[in-house]
Amino acid sequence: MATETVTTPTRPADVGLKREMGLIGAMWSSETSLIGSGWLFAALYASQAAGTASLVAWGIAGVIIIVLALIHSELGGMYPVAGGTARFPHFAFGSVAGASFGFFSWLQAVTVAPIECFAVMEYGQFWFNSHHFVIYNATTKVTTGPGFAITIGLLAIFTAINFLAMRLFSKVNAAITWWKVAIPVLAIIVLFTKFHASNFGAGGGFMPGGIQSLFGAIPTAGIVFALLGFEQADQLAGEIKDPQKNLPRAVIGAIIIAVLVYFLLEVVFIGATPHNLVAVHGWAGLPATSPIVVGPFAGLAGVVGLGWLSIVLRVDAFISPFGTGLMYQTSTSRIGYGLARNRYYPQFFAKVDKNGVPWVSLILAFLLGLVFLLPFPSWKALVNLVTSASVLMYAAAPLSLGAFRRQVPDAPRPYRMPGAAWLAPLGFVFACEIIYWSGFDTVWKLGICIVIGYILIGISMYFDKQRPRLNWKAAQWLPVFLIGMGIISWQGRYCSSGSAGPGASCSATNNIPFWWDMGIVAVFALAIYFWAQYVRLPREEMLAMVNEQAATPMEPPGAPDYQVG
Repeated sequence: MATETVTTPTRPADVGLKREMGLIGAMWSSETSLIGSGWLFAALYASQAAGTASLVAWGIAGVIIIVLALIHSELGGMYPVAGGTARFPHFAFGSVAGASFGFFSWLQAVTVAPIECFAVMEYGQFWFNSHHFVIYNATTKVTTGPGFAITIGLLAIFTAINFLAMRLFSKVNAAITWWKVAIPVLAIIVLFTKFHASNFGAGGGFMPGGIQSLFGAIPTAGIVFALLGFEQADQLAGEIKDPQKNLPRAVIGAIIIAVLVYFLLEVVFIGATPHNLVAVHGWAGLPATSPIVVGPFAGLAGVVGLGWLSIVLRVDAFISPFGTGLMYQTSTSRIGYGLARNRYYPQFFAKVDKNGVPWVSLILAFLLGLVFLLPFPSWKALVNLVTSASVLMYAAAPLSLGAFRRQVPDAPRPYRMPGAAWLAPLGFVFACEIIYWSGFDTVWKLGICIVIGYILIGISMYFDKQRPRLNWKAAQWLPVFLIGMGIISWQGRYCSSGSAGPGASCSATNNIPFWWDMGIVAVFALAIYFWAQYVRLPREEMLAMVNEQAATPMEPPGAPDYQVG
């Protein structure tokens, strides 16, 4: 049957934002988010959770995140709008799915800046070296009152810098990111000179906790968290020059650099740790008072006699999380802007100043970020929550890609991911597995946040007379997906610590045997994926959703509108 030509422009654009960021700025916006506090702690936590097998965990996580990054590259090139991760499901499945995944995206972004502040406190305690002024308690692993006050100050600084015009902000971020990439590379090169090959397999063998601990380390040891952030270029797509070309290059380039850096950091961390420590205590039994545990890479450098490197790394322990927190404060404001454009959030979130900065959304990101400092007072406690929120957000991308490939196959795609027919459902399975590995104690807390989010969005949309029509039919799979993942997690084996089984201190029932649990998650994910594709928005409705946010005059000079026929 012939398809009627649609003459409506189908590329959305954002009102008020300015396209002032080039390719390097776009790539560094993702890179600075990828290399933050994660590189300071993840190698230690991963080795404690999985021993030498942590290298395998990094490899698995790298494959998962690269697949998700490739999916985001195609989506961002198609629809380069601010807060892209919050808006792709809106275009593909309508308002119900769009509001849900949009909130997941915002929840993930708003919690990262506080996490980076906590990382600064944990490393920063070294400089005080005093019992009279403590900003981080290494024993309880909790930020103290003074540390909490400093954290608020850091969030305020992130917010103030974000009021710069994008072209100036991009230069500040680029300078920070060049440093952030150079220092881990320097650490890798120097620590290779202290290498002990005998460490690989020491301390209980290659995989002391078994294969279950290996998979549990992926979300709970900070591995996935460390590799999150590649989507930042998507969040800032409304401010990137020539986004159809620059955005996919930025996302792919950033994730490749990050995966290589993190894998090599784990290699040198395992290899450079003094052999006697590993042989006597094992990776999981490293003394809590050891400098390596208190400040992993900086402490390790000091222990092996590289005092100068230790000082450089402790300086970086401030700069690196600072840059990541700064960028996530930026992306949170853009996601809030995007959700207002979708008319899920109140319209004042979309207000921009003369520099093109969504200032109301930015200030609210600061205030709401403070809320997340209260119940999760340490770095590792927040990581589990934000990882699950992130993967819920990422789960929307494979679903959206599948829907766009079916409904608008002829839409221009500057980057077209090969093998989308099987990589898209595989990416969704990957996302669901990480949610499951995060543990039930994390999943149920995330569920509470989701319920609160629905209430707030519902109130906002109720008072918005121009709110979008609720597309229940296209999102009928969503409650089954959320509740189903909760039930599987509850009946499964994983706690927030990544452990499971008898004696594990968590609410998971341990009723589903290992391997069977991951198989059940995979089958369930595939069922949800193909169900969602079956009920996706019709082509005409999808194009109408996109056209509602079209703003052709805001397109950069020379960027052609296109038609889908």
